[in-house]
Amino acid sequence: MSATAATTHEAQINEAKSLPPSAQEVNGKIYLPDSKGNLVPIDMVKAEDRIEDEMVRKVMGFAKDLSDQVTRFKEHTFADIGDFQALLAQHYGAAKGGKKGNVTFLTFDGLKKVQVQVADLVEFGPQLQIAKTLIDECLNEWSADSRPEIQTIVTRAFNTDKEGQVNRAELDRLRRFEIADERWIRAMGAIADARRAIGSKEYVRFYERDTPEGAWRAVTIALASA
Repeated sequence: MSATAATTHEAQINEAKSLPPSAQEVNGKIYLPDSKGNLVPIDMVKAEDRIEDEMVRKVMGFAKDLSDQVTRFKEHTFADIGDFQALLAQHYGAAKGGKKGNVTFLTFDGLKKVQVQVADLVEFGPQLQIAKTLIDECLNEWSADSRPEIQTIVTRAFNTDKEGQVNRAELDRLRRFEIADERWIRAMGAIADARRAIGSKEYVRFYERDTPEGAWRAVTIALASA
């Protein structure tokens, strides 16, 4: 192979390495698919668009690797916790933790802590709309200056968030008001009947501190909190 041919071949290899994974060859020409699925000749793609494409792919590669690592870490963490609880069950005849599985583990020096918490997944059935109707009837008939904080809580309780979920904490606050109106009592009963447990989700959190008397600091894994 001549020097010129070798140089050309090397240039072709380098160009192939620099092409994004989405590049396609059609009739000897290289194309890149755009967001609409159209094949755009690579020499018609702006340099900044190719650089942006390369940057995003690079960052996403690291992100995907890190996500997979966190997934493996979570699996190993729960496996280690489960193994320890099995040892306790074997030794004492009962697993560590309550009915819901909430449990805390500490290092011997009290400086590191792992907490496992189980949260119920809850949704609300059609009874919730009946409760809202009954509550509105009460509020419309009560005087405008009578317990205005209830109106605020009602508004917050029934306003859905971006996932379409009502505010469970505010609904529970409503149920703590002792109001004798028969419609209110029926409304609170409807809220209770609307509540449906559809499962649970297990969380693990990590904390550390410098001294046994010091404040706990969370060891963050979420990117937004890092």
